[in-house]
This record gives sequence, structure tokens and C-alpha cells, in this order.
Amino acid sequence: MEHQTITNIRVGSLLAGNNPRTYFDPVEMAELEASILAAKEVIQPILIRPVEGGYAIVAGERRARASRKVFGDDYEIPVIAKAISAEEADDMALIENTQRANMSPTEEAAAAAKILGRCEGNRDEAAKRLGWSRSTLDKRLALMNCSPSVMTALNERKIQLGHAELLAAAPKGRQEKAIVNLLAQTTLPSVAEFKAGLEEISRSMALAIFDKADCTSCHHNSGNQQALFAEAVSGGHCTNSECFNKKTEDVLEAKKKSLEENYPRVVIVRQGENNTVIKLIAEGATGVGDEQAAACRSCKSFGAAISAIPGKVGNVYESQCFDTSCHTKKVGERLLAEKKAAAKPATAPTASKSASSTPVAEKGAEKSTTTSKAIVTSVQDTQRVVDYRIGVWRKALKKELFADPHKNLCMLIGIMMTRGGTNVSSIKLASGFETMTSQKPPVSNVGEAAVMVAEVDDKVRSQMLSGIVISITDSIEKSHLPEMLKFMQVDLVKHWKLNAEFLDLLTKSEIEVIAEELGLKAALGEKYAKAKSGKKDEFIKALMEIEGFVYEGKIPKVLKHAVD
Repeated sequence: MEHQTITNIRVGSLLAGNNPRTYFDPVEMAELEASILAAKEVIQPILIRPVEGGYAIVAGERRARASRKVFGDDYEIPVIAKAISAEEADDMALIENTQRANMSPTEEAAAAAKILGRCEGNRDEAAKRLGWSRSTLDKRLALMNCSPSVMTALNERKIQLGHAELLAAAPKGRQEKAIVNLLAQTTLPSVAEFKAGLEEISRSMALAIFDKADCTSCHHNSGNQQALFAEAVSGGHCTNSECFNKKTEDVLEAKKKSLEENYPRVVIVRQGENNTVIKLIAEGATGVGDEQAAACRSCKSFGAAISAIPGKVGNVYESQCFDTSCHTKKVGERLLAEKKAAAKPATAPTASKSASSTPVAEKGAEKSTTTSKAIVTSVQDTQRVVDYRIGVWRKALKKELFADPHKNLCMLIGIMMTRGGTNVSSIKLASGFETMTSQKPPVSNVGEAAVMVAEVDDKVRSQMLSGIVISITDSIEKSHLPEMLKFMQVDLVKHWKLNAEFLDLLTKSEIEVIAEELGLKAALGEKYAKAKSGKKDEFIKALMEIEGFVYEGKIPKVLKHAVD
């Protein structure tokens, strides 16, 4: 079958795709079936993609279902086959369904939540990909908090979108009770009527995560208005949504700030964002393997999630991954590596190699530390780390340049031939000359300055020459520093050792990566877990006071220059 060529395939052989539509309206399906019967064929081809075991439907499942109903499994339906990924198929299926017969908003929401996950939580990018406005996306994602019964009622058009949007703001347990009462009404109340009644009981003071001291005497607290609200609000609810929401947001932001020193990323997860985050684990169906899990802790997408979802507001979930596409890939790599390891035939070690060979694992040989390639673990290049590293490089370069006049001169000529002399600091050079000779150079007279230089001895002139390239080093573009470090053969071990100042630049999860990389974790032994559980400054102190540990010579990968 040629790429995108229209052909025919037995409809009964097609596999179901990942269709975002879960409810097929009987009336609309009957109309489609009648249309196909009248035309005696399906006129517009459906889109399929090759998968293991055959072909799966990407777009056009309604036409496939209708044609099977009318003509049976043997009907040859026109198709276009296209080799696309599962993610691309999801995107196409959503767009195809939203542009054709009315799709339930909850179905749109479920598919949009997946796309938002692939956009790493960027709602503007997700809206653009879907061709929606940002407000439409936000409203659809909010529906992801609807309880199963509410979703079913909306899918089957038993309630309106406005009813579902209002219910989505409540915990799912309350939604289940409310939907039963709503559907039991002889006449479905309008959205406005439903909103008026729901607002009185939607914000339970018992579920508030903020300090309620000021709420005890507030007239918006229904618990103080028994006569007015009677039994419906006897438990105490806030009728001032703006105040309730602001206080809640303040608490969420405070929790986020408190966690930011522990993790590279901290996110307040809201309704519809369930596919933007996944728990990082080593084992199990969604495990990435022990080595990869350790590596992930230094990733910019690793962190903690704070729930803003009704019923779970304020809950903190640590050790989370916010790049679900990458996570899926890493899980796949681990499973593939394990599959290959399991399929590899076991061979008995020969006598000549038995002493030096790695012992063959018996039980647990399939453990997820098996990987198809080396895993690199290092701290992310955040701006604070980059600035610190560049400072260390510049300082080391200046010392090496000053100590080697020959290489200093070679570097100076190399800089002049490629970068020019625009980075030379006349102020620093003049200051250096004055320090060495106690003579103040003229501000602008080049001739007088040359005379003064000519009158001093060769040692001063040699030091001044060295000072030129050292001056340039302070301001030369950072992209050229690795080249200079390589030429000077700078060994950072001579110029830097592990210190608390550097560790303080990192989050706690990044410090864990450094501790393992440099052997601090092993050196601390059983005390490590307790040290890690404390505050960041206490953790750093414990790592920097390990008795007998040699801190010199331990250079983390993130500080090494690119030519190492």
C-alpha cells in the first residue's frame, strides 16, 4: 500500500484506534447509515495507520461503524494509509472529530488533556495546536474534574455544558449526589437556576486549606446564617467565591515557594492537567529503571506537583516528572532493554574467564537497571549554575595565563587575530601599571603612556603584556572559554574544590545528584537518609562535614568544560 494512496480494505479487519469519542449519538449514527445506504458506498476515505497486527483507524470511525452496520464486515471501505506516530494519530483524531459531527465537550477535554501533556503544560501552545481559543481550552480542561456520572450525562446530552462546568468545580463525591438530584427533576433547571442554587453550597468551609480564623464571624460564612440557608448549608459554606478563591491561591503559592529550593520544577496542577505530570518510579509498568530514575532527578522537568483540583486542593505530590513524552520514551527503552536481556541465551562461563567475569545474575536478572545505553547524570544548566561555572573558569584561566608567559603571548596573538582587541580594559591595565610602578599613567595621551612604559624594566613590561590577555579574559564571550581552557590545559582540580556556596545554588534534588556523583552519599552511609530529610541548609552542612572525606579533586560534571 503506497503512502497516502487511496485504496480499499475490508472494514471488518480494521483495528480500533485511540478515538477520543466514547459516545456515538444513535440519531446521528442512524442518519449517517441512511446516507451511506443511499449512496451505496462510503464516498470519503477514512484515515488508517499501520500498527502491530494490521491497521488502526485514525480518523473516520463513525463512517467505519456505519458501513459495517449497513454492508457488513466484508465491505471494502476506501482508506488512506499513513505511517504516523500514536501522538500524531491522537491529534488527527481529535481534530477530525471536532470538525465533523458534534463531539461531547468531555471527549474533547480528554483528548485536549493529552495534547496539553505533550506541550509540557503550555496551554497557549496546546490551544494553537488544536485551533481553539485559550478560553475554550481552559473551559474544556476544567471538565476533566467531572465525575463519571456527570461525564456520561453530558455525553448523552442529558445535561447542558453549563451544568457540567458548574459541577466540575465541586469534589467528585458531591457531583455524584448532585447529578442524581439534577436528573431526577421533572424539568431540567436552566444553567442560571442551577448556578444560583449550587453557589450556596459549593465552597465547604470544611475543605478550605487556608486559616479560617477570620471566617468565623464573616457574614459570607453560611454557618452564621442558619435561618437564611436552612439545612442545605448547615455544614458551613462560603458564599464569597472571590475571597475563598484568593485565600486558596495564596496558600497554593506559598506551598510552591517553599518547595522551590527542593526541586528544579514545582507546578500547581489544575483541572485538565492530569496528563502533564506522572510519578517518577524505577519499577513497575511505568518505571524508567533505577539508573534512569536517578538521572531524572537532575532534570529540569523533575519536581513536585501541588493539586488545585477540587477534592484534592493543597495536596503535594513529590518526585514527579513533567515531561510525559520523554517519560514514555524512557519507559519504552527500559522495557525494550529488559526484553532483549531476557531473550539473550545464557552461556556458561569458561574456566579461564570465571575469575574475572561478572557473575551471571540468577534471580532478578531482569531488574530495570539494565539499559541499552549509558545514562548520563548531571545537574541542569540553570542560569545560576552557568554564572557560577563561568566565574570559576575565568578565575582559573587568569591564574594559568599569568603563570605561563609563553602561552599567554600565544593566546594574546590568537585573540587579536580572531576576536580583536575590543575587550581590553584600559582602566584595569592602567591600574596594574600604577600598582607595579607607583606611576599614574596619563588618561588619554598615548605618546606619554608609551614613554612611561619604555622607561620601566623588562619585568614590568612582561607582566603588563600578560595583563592584556588576563584583562580580555574577564569580558570575552563565554562561548570561547572552553577553547581557551583547552589550549591552556587547565585542570580545574588545581583551582576549585567542593564547597557549600556551590551546593547552595542547587535544589535539594540536584544536591542529591551531586552527592551520588561525587561519592558523598556513599561516604555518609546510613546517615545520608536522615540528612536528606532535613532542610536544605542542614543537608548541605552534613555533606560538607563528612569526617575523613577528601573534598579536593571532586569536580562535578556540570563545572567541567566541554572539551573534557
